[in-house]
Parts: sequence; structure tokens; C-alpha cells
Amino acid sequence: MSFFRRPDYQSEATQFIEQLKAERPGLEARQREGRGLLWDKTIDREFAAEAEAAEVPQKPYVYQTNSDFN
Repeated sequence: MSFFRRPDYQSEATQFIEQLKAERPGLEARQREGRGLLWDKTIDREFAAEAEAAEVPQKPYVYQTNSDFN
């Protein structure tokens, strides 16, 4: 170890998270399960392409209901 080396710094947030993980060993597994429910999804690329092709272009002024100015 070097004479000039400082001790490793850990912020209060990092210390809190490490303490929480030590107190609750199954926490990370539950987080991964929750992420799997919301984010880790397989994408149907054919359906996504059809949905993108079916989009209707938005009018420049969305609140205008009538295009005639009579």
C-alpha cells in the first residue's frame, strides 16, 4: 500500500444501500423480479412496425377542428 493512498471514500447513500442489502439479503432478487414485470419484455417487431405504419400525422395546430376558414 502506498504511503500517500487515501482510504476509499463511500458516500452516505452508498453506505445506506450497503447496509440495507446486508440487512435484507433477498432485496436484490425482489428488485430484479419487479424489473422483469415492467421492463424486461420481448418486443413483437412485426406488430411494432404495423403500429408505426398506422400512425396518423399530427396537424400543425392540434386544437383547430375545422380546416376551412369561411
